[in-house]
Amino acid sequence: MNVRKYLITVMLVLVAAFALADEVKEKRVVATIDADGIQRVEVLGGEYYFDPNVIVVKVNTPVELKVRKAGGIAPHSIVINAPEAGIVFDESLGKEPKTIKFTPTKTGKYPFECTKRLLFFKSHKDRGMHGVIEVVE
Repeated sequence: MNVRKYLITVMLVLVAAFALADEVKEKRVVATIDADGIQRVEVLGGEYYFDPNVIVVKVNTPVELKVRKAGGIAPHSIVINAPEAGIVFDESLGKEPKTIKFTPTKTGKYPFECTKRLLFFKSHKDRGMHGVIEVVE
């Protein structure tokens, strides 16, 4: 009986947490090109957000995204599938930074997201964990 009460309490807390989540706010960064010719951007993935969630980079210039998880117990990922632009990756986020390298070959806006989902709740993407890489001239 105590286990059932515990599980019900946990479920209620999770439902409340999901119901009270903030709406997504744009956090935009324009990458600058370092002396070595590489565009570098740090991306933090947390409880249903990416910071920044809009990343502007130049076409045909190498990019390095340093990605990591802000903390918490929920697993997170960062995924983009834009082979037409030379941008394809699927990385799990951890507390230790990972470097994702690519060179965008086509201008446009390419969405990225967290593909994780907890049980029957909304996906992390639906909760606000998504963004855009905007490739410009």
